[in-house]
Formats: sequence, C-alpha cells, structure tokens
Amino acid sequence: MHITSAEMIELGLKDNGSDNQGFMGANADLPGANADLRGANADLQGANADLRGANADLQGANADLRGANKDLQGANADLQGAKADLWGVNADLQGANTDAVLHGANADLQGANADLHRANADLHGANADLQGANADLNMSRDKSSDEEPQPTQDHEPHTEKDEAKDLDLVYALSDRPPWYLCILLGFQHYILAFGGIIAVPLILAEPLCIKDNNVAKSQLISTIFFVSGLATLLQTTVGTRLPILQGGTFSFITPTLAILALPKWQCPEPSSDGATNGTGVLLHGDDEVWMSRMREIQGAILVSSLLQIFLGLSGLVGLVLKYIGPLAIAPTINLIGLSLFIEAGKKSGGHWGIAALTVCLILLFSQYLSKVDVPMITYKDKKWKVFQYPLFKLFSALFGMCGAWLLCFLLTVFEVLPSKPAEYGYSARTDISLDAVANSPWFHVPYPGQWGLPTVSVSSVLGMMAGVLASTMESIGDYFACARLSGAPPPPTHAINRGIAVEGIGCIMAALWGTGNGTTSYSQNIAALGITKVGSRLVLQASGILMIILGIFGKFGAFFITIPDPVIGGMFLVMFGMIAAVGISNLQYVDLNSSRNLLILGFSTFSGLVLPTWFHSNPGIIDTGVKELDQVIVVLFTTHMFIGGFFGFLLDNTIPGTDEERGIKKWRDSVGLVDSDDTTDLSCYDLPFCGRVLKRFPFLQILPFLPSYKSRQ
Repeated sequence: MHITSAEMIELGLKDNGSDNQGFMGANADLPGANADLRGANADLQGANADLRGANADLQGANADLRGANKDLQGANADLQGAKADLWGVNADLQGANTDAVLHGANADLQGANADLHRANADLHGANADLQGANADLNMSRDKSSDEEPQPTQDHEPHTEKDEAKDLDLVYALSDRPPWYLCILLGFQHYILAFGGIIAVPLILAEPLCIKDNNVAKSQLISTIFFVSGLATLLQTTVGTRLPILQGGTFSFITPTLAILALPKWQCPEPSSDGATNGTGVLLHGDDEVWMSRMREIQGAILVSSLLQIFLGLSGLVGLVLKYIGPLAIAPTINLIGLSLFIEAGKKSGGHWGIAALTVCLILLFSQYLSKVDVPMITYKDKKWKVFQYPLFKLFSALFGMCGAWLLCFLLTVFEVLPSKPAEYGYSARTDISLDAVANSPWFHVPYPGQWGLPTVSVSSVLGMMAGVLASTMESIGDYFACARLSGAPPPPTHAINRGIAVEGIGCIMAALWGTGNGTTSYSQNIAALGITKVGSRLVLQASGILMIILGIFGKFGAFFITIPDPVIGGMFLVMFGMIAAVGISNLQYVDLNSSRNLLILGFSTFSGLVLPTWFHSNPGIIDTGVKELDQVIVVLFTTHMFIGGFFGFLLDNTIPGTDEERGIKKWRDSVGLVDSDDTTDLSCYDLPFCGRVLKRFPFLQILPFLPSYKSRQ
C-alpha cells in the first residue's frame, strides 16, 4: 500500500511539472503578443495564484502522506505485538496443565485481538490520509488544467524523447553516442550505401568511353564517394538535419544515357596508334574523348539542379506535389529500373553462372537468413557480453557480392576460367584490372573542375530536369520515413524545403567535382535506423567523414575495379528490379479497379518503353532544320522516365477522377504531407548557431527554408 501511494504522488508531480512547462511556454510567447499584453499579464497572475494553490495542496498531500506513513508504522508495530502475543498463547497452550495457565492464555488471546483491532484502525486511517492526498493532487491538477489545458495534452506525445521511447531507440536524433560507436555505425552505413554508389560510375563507364580506362574509372569512384561524403555532412548539418545519407542517384542515369546516345557523343573506334599504353592507362589525347562527355553531363546537372534549389528555397515543393500523385510517380520510378535492363544484361552476360550465384547469395542473405541473428561479443559496463545482431539482413548485398567475388578469385587462381579475352567467361576473372591498383596513386584529392570547365546545352539540361523532379519526389518520402525511425517528430515545412535545396546544392557539388551524377537520399540506410535502434545524426556525420577520407585514398577506389563484371551484373539484376518494384508499390494507394487508372498506368508505362526504343532504332529520323531543337526532341523522347512521368502526370490531371480514386489523399497521408500542430517540439530541426539571429529579425519569417518561417494554412 505504501509503494502504490508513492507512485501516485510521483504521477501527480509529473503532471504538475508538465503544467509548469505549459506555463513557461505561455511566458515565452508573451513578447509576440503586444496587443494582448495586459490580458496575458492578468492570466499569468491568475495562473501563478493557481500554482500557489496547487503547491499548497501538494504540501497538504505530503503532510497527509507523512501521517499515513506514521499510521502504517504504528500498524506494523501493533501487528508485531499481536504476533508476539500469539507466540505467547502457543507457548501457554503447550504447557497448559492448570486452569490458571489456561486463563493466562485466554488473556493473551484477548490482548492479541485488541492489538489487531488497533492495527486495522491505523490502516483505515492511513487509507483515509492517502485518499485525501489523492484528492488534493486531483484538485491541483484540475486547477492548472482549467487555466491552460491544451499545451499539456498536445505537447507531450510529440517530443523527441517520447518518440524515442516509443521506438525503443538506444540513441535518438540529438543524442551523442561514444566516438567509437559513431565510427563503427558510420562505417556500417557506408557499407550499406556501397552497392548503390559504386554502381553509378560502373554503369557510365562504357557510354563515357572509359570501358578500358581503369585509372579513369577508379578516379570516378573516388570522386563520387568524396562528394557523397560532403553532401551527407551538408544535409545532416544544415539541411533537414536528419540522419540521412546522400549518394549517387539512378534518377539521373536514364537522362545521362539518353544524352550520351546522341550521335555526336558516340564513342570513336579504337585508333590504330594504340588506345592504351599497355597498362590500362589511356594516353592524353584519348583522355579528352571521355572528359568532353563528362563536361557535357556536368553542365546539364549543374544547370538543372538550380530547379531543385529554387523549389526548396521558394517553398514551391508543396505546390508541385499538389498535382503529382501516385499515377505520375509509379511509371516514372518504375521506368528508371526497367530502362537499365540492357546494362544489367551486358554485365551478367559475361558469365551467367557467376551472375546467378550473386543473385542467389543476395537472396539467401536478404530473405532466407534475414531473421537469423548472429551472436556477437561486445565489451560494455566493464564486462564482456554476448548479443544477437542481424548481420545477414544488414549486409546482404555486400556478403552476396563478396561471396561471388571470392569464388571468381579462386577460379582465377586455379586457371578454371578462360585466359583469352575472346572466350566466354573471361570477364569473370579477377586479374583483368589489377594494373588499375598498381597505377593509381596512393592519395588523390578530387577538386572542382578536375575534368575541365562544364559545357551547357539546352537539350541536355531539359532532359536532366526529369531526373531532378523524380529525385525530389523520392526524397520527400524518405524524410518522413527517416524522422519516424530516428525518433524525431514529422519534419516541418521549413525542414523539407531546406532539405530539397541542400540536395540541389549537393547535385551542383557533384557537377563541379565531376561525378557524372547527382546526389539523393538513400532509402536502404533509412531502413537500417530501425534495425540498429540508433537514430543519432552524429553517426551519419561520421559516415560522411569516412566517405571523404576513403575518397581521398586513391587505391581504395581502384580496388573496386577488380570486381568481375558478372558479379556486378548479378547485383544489378537485384538492384534494378527493386527500383522498378518500388515504383509499382506507389500503386497501393490507387483504386486499381478503376478503368481510368488502369488506362493511365498502362499507357504511360508502355509509352515509356516504346518511344525511346523507336528513336534509338531510327537515328537521324528527327530533322527540323534546327540542330539544337533536334537534340532537345531526341533527348526528351529517349528518356524513358520522362515519357512515362509526362503522360502519367498529364492524363492524371486532365481525366476526371476523385481524390480517393486517384489515391492522392492516401499517398499524401502516407508520406506525411500534413502540417504538424503548433505544440510539437521541432527544435531538432533548428539550424545550429542561428537561433538568436532568426529571432532578432522578424522579416526572416517570410523565408520558407528557415526555422522562423510561419507557414500559412
């Protein structure tokens, strides 16, 4: 009974503490209420009076509790006396040979009964005191809630700490794990993003005409890791400030391939004077061949990314998303994966057996063994402990590639694989690109303009804008998923706008450094937050620093060139298939029983496959007499995702249909495109070191990317 009362008093104190927070929040808002200053002061005085009354009630409750404790102590003493009397009765009964002794035993029993009655009376008194204490606490709570009920009820569920408790997080968004844990978990995020980041330069190698230039490929790999690290630091520090990793995006690959497929960017035939110098390093004249193509891609990304920055800084992201729904997003993202099937086939065709093995290993680790936890040892609290870790689930792609890579190495050592380039299976050897490791420098610091000054053409810019819009739509959903898994409240409008703008800045950095790609948020790393239960942004900042360091280490990038093409092809089969499936998953919000929706989906997807294939099969068919206009038409109509997204967007907004039928409402609710209530604690999204400046200048409230921004309903 004593423990229960203490818990009840503790609950009352917590409630009173939350009321005090509500009053402090009211005091913090007083400077902005100049017109109602007098009324606010009067309310504040009344609130203070209520608080004094509540404190008096609490003191009375504490006094009652002390009295109850004393009564309980007296009851315990009486019970002990009764117990002693009973022992005396038993002793008297055992030795009861005379009537006098029996009379003594009866007297002892009566004394014991009297003691028990007194103990019961004391217990009743203690209960009465506890009831009085509870009544005082309820009265104090009622007084406070009558004055300002809303902040107390609405504020509590949305704090970062409460979200972290609900998710059972070890470290929430703003927590600071130990430095060694930051490094370890940061490296884990780096490994998770490894497959997606390294795939980009390997896909672009052939259209950039560096298929046999291993040193150039290693420099591209180092550069994209370096820029991904910079973009990650930028996003986690001044962007959304969520623990979200930035890396290469497949949304830019489709328009890039369309640009490089133009006749003027076709790779020249190998010259008779020798394409290489025998070590896999192209001569200077041949370097200009691929660098000119890279500069064209750099210019397209540089200019088109300004659209993403504009959407973020102007706050027009919400306006654009009002007209973009699942029927426009599904064919766009779906065609990103479907359009890359040729690249996957080229790589896998080098040795279908190795590619199939890679796929089987990835499926084994990611699906069949996903629920198998591996016992691991850790040193915590000055003792060694064994814990279960989902090793296969987190590193399925890495383990699958490494297993197939190891088999290729063994088959190469024992000369099982053919040694002549013309024979089938030669590309599965691991010694083909060893010269790249030997010829690459130990350290190479990527720098802006390392391939030359970017060039800009209208056709390339317009084609790349389709990739910018697709990347923007995908990232917004990632922000809300990341916030949910890191224990943070849903991101406010200013954080979303700032995140999109920072992604645009990251794409401009990628263009200046020359990665041949942009940057976007990585969904697979967001999923890892829910598994590791660590949502601290410091971990992702450590991952960004690791990517920068490893990007400077030249031979590290060259080492990945030795991965055989069939192994990469097997990874592509799984990865590109997943991208296509993610696009299709957006249809879960749409009424698929509607003939309207089926027509839009089928026509937009099928057109996105037919038109680019026809244009590739009929080069030179477009001849308007204006060369630049011809290039614009060819680039746009050979970009699969642009065709599918354009027709999906156009038909979905012109053919009549309800919001429920189109899936607009469900989709917006699922990605969190709703305004947070005014009492949500959003301090985790504030910019560092800018709080005083933002409060000093009221005009900053009109800027939609700053924490001081006041969204208008």
